[in-house]
Amino acid sequence: MCETKTKDNVFVQVGVAVQYRVVSDKSYDAYYRLANPRGQIESYVFDVVRSTVPKMDLDDAFESKDTIAEAVLNQLKDVMDDYGYEIHECLVTDLSPDSKVKASMNEINASKRLKEAATHKAEADKVRLIKGAEADAEAKYLSGVGVARQRKAIAEGLQASVEEFAGEISGTTPKDVMDILLLTQYFDVLDRKAIAQGLQTSVEEFAGEISGTTPKDVMDILLLTQYFDVLDTVGANSLILEHDPQVVGALQNQLRMVGA
Repeated sequence: MCETKTKDNVFVQVGVAVQYRVVSDKSYDAYYRLANPRGQIESYVFDVVRSTVPKMDLDDAFESKDTIAEAVLNQLKDVMDDYGYEIHECLVTDLSPDSKVKASMNEINASKRLKEAATHKAEADKVRLIKGAEADAEAKYLSGVGVARQRKAIAEGLQASVEEFAGEISGTTPKDVMDILLLTQYFDVLDRKAIAQGLQTSVEEFAGEISGTTPKDVMDILLLTQYFDVLDTVGANSLILEHDPQVVGALQNQLRMVGA
């Protein structure tokens, strides 16, 4: 094992395995010129490793084991051939930094994975919100289309009924039919007024039974309840008429002017 330092100042233990044999034609040199071939090979290996690894960052060193092994092999081949040894192969068998460095690398990798997971989760939430908003907008659009078609059908049905009624009774024009319809609506308003008068009586009795409560307080509650009911069922296209025959007549005149 050879200890050395990487370019980013991390000490590592590098293990290198060398396969070699004595060349038969140079057995004299191998036996008499080197007293300790193993130690000589080890010295050359350490020299190459300590000159190659410091040029690399730690991550690059892990990825470049083959480069380190090739550098050791090229250096040993030329040198050991003169001493009667043939170098077959060099392998980097181990590259181990300090245990604290290993723990730090694992934490970095874990943090990176958590970051990627958080990014993907945020993208998924974004897509879910966008699709929900698009679905809500499409639903509101289709609801509006349905309301528009409903009102169009009501208007067309009313028009057909008026024309049919006018055609069945001789001397009756569509204008006469519209006058009858307006008068009918007027009487409906009178009926609602009677209901309102009965409601007023009930409100006064209710306010009299609860101390500190005025009829105005009760009416405010009822009006607020009716307001929300109207929003849910009718919408914003309601028409409120004053209880006065002249108002009905004025409305009729306005409709005539629009029709003209």
